[in-house]
Amino acid sequence: GMNKYELALVVNAKIEDEARAAVVEKAKGYIARYNGNVTEVEEWGKKRLAYEIQKMKDAYYYFIKFESENTDCPNEVEDNIRIMENVIRFLVVKQEA
Repeated sequence: GMNKYELALVVNAKIEDEARAAVVEKAKGYIARYNGNVTEVEEWGKKRLAYEIQKMKDAYYYFIKFESENTDCPNEVEDNIRIMENVIRFLVVKQEA
C-alpha cells in the first residue's frame, strides 16, 4: 500500500523568489520521478535558523507531503536533493498511519 512521507526543505533566503520556487518544483519533480505523489506543500516562509549554517541566519522552510508505494522513493529523493544548490538542510520523515 501507500506509505506517507513528509519532506522538510530548508532553502537559501538570499535568492530570488523565482529561484526559490524553482527549488521547490525541482524537489517535487524528484518525488514524481520515483513514483511519489505530492499531496500537499506547506510554505512556512522565512524563519530564523537555530544556528548559523554557511554564514546564514535565516532560511525559507517548506514541508512537502507525499505518498508512494515505492519504498525506495524517499531514499532516491534524498540522494537527489542532497546535491541541489540552495538547499541548506532537508529531511524526509515517514508519517505514521
